[in-house]
Amino acid sequence: MTAGRVIRSFAAPEGEARDIDWIAGWLWFVGSGLDQIYQLDSITGRVVHSFSTPAVIPYGLAWAGRRLWLTDTGTNLYYELDPISGRIIRTLPALSPGSYALMWDGKYLWTCDEFTDQIYQFDPVTGKAVRILSSPGLKPTGLAWDGRTIWHCDYGSLLIYQLDPTTGRVLKSFSAPGSLLTGLAYDGHCLWCVDPTTDLIYQFAVD
Repeated sequence: MTAGRVIRSFAAPEGEARDIDWIAGWLWFVGSGLDQIYQLDSITGRVVHSFSTPAVIPYGLAWAGRRLWLTDTGTNLYYELDPISGRIIRTLPALSPGSYALMWDGKYLWTCDEFTDQIYQFDPVTGKAVRILSSPGLKPTGLAWDGRTIWHCDYGSLLIYQLDPTTGRVLKSFSAPGSLLTGLAYDGHCLWCVDPTTDLIYQFAVD
């Protein structure tokens, strides 16, 4: 396969697509058109479950253990949510005003901020930063964890980057599908991204 080659694409369930995550064959998606979080069939894009977000401006979304986490750039909060009911379990103050992505590495959450051009690893219990990396681009908007490295998208450069999680060093980069990327997820073999200009969800190769 060629890195960046689109394997499949389908329409997002609502406009203004923001972020996406993958867990056990399901996609979790958030948009700010209708302010809903959706669980999708990753083959067909069919909506399996949905609920309203508590956010004013929902953006980053990540599955962490048995919960969903959501960033809100309107209130500068992170929400821990019950994935069935959407109930707020707790909130944390955001590390920065433009938290446009979320990622879970099995222990810590990560976010990136287009205003500071930085990537933050933080403790989901205390909300305190554990590590701060410089973003390779000027408009960081998406993060995904593959078990060893970070995959990161930037809508300024329209590139996908593979990063060393300790140093932030770029290991690999290639052109992304779509024209504006705001979310990223890894399914064990391929990456997924969302494009708010076309409101499409893409699955694409990394090799």
